[in-house]
Amino acid sequence: MPKIEEEINSILRLDEPTKYKVLLHNDDYTTMDFVIEILMAIFHKSRFEAEQIMLKVHREGKAVCGIYTYDIAQTKVYQVRKLAKSNGFPLLATVEEV
Repeated sequence: MPKIEEEINSILRLDEPTKYKVLLHNDDYTTMDFVIEILMAIFHKSRFEAEQIMLKVHREGKAVCGIYTYDIAQTKVYQVRKLAKSNGFPLLATVEEV
C-alpha cells in the first residue's frame, strides 16, 4: 500500500501561486497627498507606511506597494488607474513578477 499513498500525495501537492509586486511610479503631476490616499485606500497602508512609500516613489522613481497573486495585483492596478483618472492624475501602477 505505500505506493498508493505516495501516488496520492504527489497528486494532491499544490504549488504556491506565483506572486507579483504592484509598483507605483513617480510623475510630475500626481500630488503626494493623492498618492498617500491611494496607498491607504487601495493598499490598506497606515498613514505612516503610506508616507514612507510615497517618499520612496518620489525619490527613487517607483516603489512596491504590496505583493499579491496575479489576479489581486491586476485588480489593484485597475483600482489605482480608475481612481487616479477620476481625479485627473496620470498615476501609473504596474505589476512585476517577484
